[in-house]
Amino acid sequence: MIRYRMNCMLKTYIVSDFGLQIVDSAGMTAGVSPPPGWANEPSQRSQPLKHRIRPAVLVTAMLVATVQARAGDTLERVRETGEIKLGYREVSVPFSYLDGDQKPVGFAIDLCERIRDAVKTELKLPSLQTKLQPIQLGNQIPLIENGTIDIVCGPATNTLERQKVVTFSDTIFVSSIRAVVKKDSPIKSFEDLGDKPVSLTAGSTAINLLAARGQEKGFKTSNIMSPDHAGSFLALNTGRTVAFVMDDVLLASVVANSVRPGDWRIIDNSLRDEPYGLIIRKDDLAFKALVDRTIAGLMKDGEFGRLYVKWFTSPIPPKGINLNFPISEKLKKAVANPNDKGV
Repeated sequence: MIRYRMNCMLKTYIVSDFGLQIVDSAGMTAGVSPPPGWANEPSQRSQPLKHRIRPAVLVTAMLVATVQARAGDTLERVRETGEIKLGYREVSVPFSYLDGDQKPVGFAIDLCERIRDAVKTELKLPSLQTKLQPIQLGNQIPLIENGTIDIVCGPATNTLERQKVVTFSDTIFVSSIRAVVKKDSPIKSFEDLGDKPVSLTAGSTAINLLAARGQEKGFKTSNIMSPDHAGSFLALNTGRTVAFVMDDVLLASVVANSVRPGDWRIIDNSLRDEPYGLIIRKDDLAFKALVDRTIAGLMKDGEFGRLYVKWFTSPIPPKGINLNFPISEKLKKAVANPNDKGV
């Protein structure tokens, strides 16, 4: 009798009364000796269920651990499959978004393309294929963890909490958490948002930061969640909320791309400065070394600065809008001394 069945990579693992069987993609079966203390004893079938399922749990745990370890070795997997999987965001201007031809473009996309080229060179794979996978802020980490993507090519705050489950590249940007409001709004600080509806993007660090500020200063907000920044700004634009709290550069991009940019104002008050990094799998040391080495090289030879000018202080597709967002002193320091410090 089959006790447990698990599909994994290119093989199916079947745990039964006869032990563990491995079935490959061609349908060939290889038997493996039954786990100790399970099918070796004639009386095993008559034992209580809790005794019979222990080996299945043990085998399953061993298989999952093996798969996770394998998924964590990105370069080895890329070598075997001839494919690298890049996760991109669809509306995170100017880091990662779709242009007029529905093609992913942006500052983070350009950085990931340089990393992909470095992988080609490192692994000697001139015909390396690139798979582009759309992601959202709320699912980017799970998709990294389960192997759907190899790297997040979009804005992601490097936090100590996130470092528990994923690894970040060296810093590629430094933002500040602020709020955008109507130009004639009386709101000038986060304390002014007490008892008011506020737009937030699901999965953003702004959610907990706003709650912490509210607890510290004694106010509460009514939060309206959206899956992406476009949805959050739409809630503000249609009057469902009075403010959209998010990273200042992302707020600047949604305002610049709005129908009437002059109708909006980003408040000076800030919740926190946040470093961005590209996300990869936890403890994938070889891939992180390649990613950081590539970014450091771009910073050293000036290409990083040229890419910054291209996306932050020049007209960008699809509308030719210029964000006019010059490089900050904090990012200049990160370029001069590359690091992956989180907050």
